[in-house]
Amino acid sequence: MEITQLISEIKRKKSFLCVGLDVDMEKIPAHLLEEEDPIFAFNKAIIDATHRFAVAYKPNTAFYEAYGLKGWEALQKTIDYLNTNFPEIFTIADAKRGDIGNTSSMYAKAFFEDLGFDSVTVAPYMGKDSVEPFLKFENKHTILLALTSNEGAFDFQTKKMDGLETYKNVLQVSKTWVNSRNLMYVVGATKAEYLRDIRDIIPESFLLVPGVGAQGGSLADVCKYGITADIGLLINSSRGIIYASNKDDFAEKATQEASSMQMQMEEIINGL
Repeated sequence: MEITQLISEIKRKKSFLCVGLDVDMEKIPAHLLEEEDPIFAFNKAIIDATHRFAVAYKPNTAFYEAYGLKGWEALQKTIDYLNTNFPEIFTIADAKRGDIGNTSSMYAKAFFEDLGFDSVTVAPYMGKDSVEPFLKFENKHTILLALTSNEGAFDFQTKKMDGLETYKNVLQVSKTWVNSRNLMYVVGATKAEYLRDIRDIIPESFLLVPGVGAQGGSLADVCKYGITADIGLLINSSRGIIYASNKDDFAEKATQEASSMQMQMEEIINGL
């Protein structure tokens, strides 16, 4: 998907909501466990309930790999369902890959060609030759971990090297890589106060922002410092939407939560 298509969908829906499809079999409604494929049945219901309000979906691959072949098949069915029925929606494989060049090339083929995702999250620690294989793919996007929402982010990401924080080094150096125009970045909502400096380095790049809601991040603060003329943000919500209920009304409750977030986003967009 071209970035202009994502921007167009954001403007059409007045939303920059990304729904995280992190399926834990212990948390989904009990009646779905009777389905032939409970994971896909849950995902399909969530997608059907929320697609009017979301511009992106982000399955975290760990929640599928944990269930072996059946989990991987459920992931394949989920992405096929999205690509077939909602091709205008941006898809993110939250896989956090990153390895030597030939291995990264295989990861890229797996997520971009075989599964058909629009983007994949990648760890930058091994440097450009571990990331550039992902960047070679036309109209595909690599979402680089920059400043994450977890507590351990302070172990390395904010430490200074030659007077500059590591996450800023990641941002600056990544702009020099081949096809860096295909880069997006992960910045946690719990690090909203850092967004002003981040926007000084990457003023127009799209940011995938987890951590709003359950992890304590503020949508207002993220938008205050991170929003651009083309919005430039994908705000991810996982647990707050998909586990709004674990009863028969789970899809209805997911609709309510997604709609509430979309209305907040519409108000922000209208105020620009």
